[in-house]
Amino acid sequence: MIYKSILDLFLKSQCSLCDRSAEAELCPYCQRQIQHAQFANPRQFWQQPLPVFSWGEYSGKLKAAIAAMKYENRPQLAKPLGQWLGRAWQNSFPGKRDRPTVVPIPMHLQKRRERGFDQAELLARSFCQMTGFPLEKRGLQRMRQTQALFNLSPEERQQEVADAFEVGAGFRRRQPSGTVLLLDDIYTTGATAKAAATALKRRGIRVLGVAAIATPRR
Repeated sequence: MIYKSILDLFLKSQCSLCDRSAEAELCPYCQRQIQHAQFANPRQFWQQPLPVFSWGEYSGKLKAAIAAMKYENRPQLAKPLGQWLGRAWQNSFPGKRDRPTVVPIPMHLQKRRERGFDQAELLARSFCQMTGFPLEKRGLQRMRQTQALFNLSPEERQQEVADAFEVGAGFRRRQPSGTVLLLDDIYTTGATAKAAATALKRRGIRVLGVAAIATPRR
């Protein structure tokens, strides 16, 4: 028993956000801190013209977790974040029979190569594992690399991402029979999501809305 306890101590993984030991990707402390950002009503922005479903407020520990996932090479954080988003969706739409095809809003191929992964795709995979929805990771293709949008005005953001997307190989061969749910990590002004939705709609593909881990409180 003593040897087993020592072995368990060394084999125990560390939290992806702090140095505490953890049984999964996050320790209980960081998990609680992130969940403080969860919206009581993630459907509060679910309205036309482009409905948005968001798990939590883009601030505090949730903001730090998303930044760590993207910029500190912590792709494993996509698993719990995607699961929480999926669970919130199930709780918000109980018994709903629609099974939209989930399409992550993709990075440009060059940027993906530099980062080593696409966080939206990883989030979508975890989300679909929770909800059982079909995933089409090649539903969209980003045709050109855009600059970071956080320093741009809403009008400049729209100009920057205009015509940045095209329907990807996954839908060029066969379009989905139902609707598409776009998925991304953050929804801010909506410029990127709207540009992605426009590319799909041009090909006659119906867009149900956007699911995102976080959005700034409005």
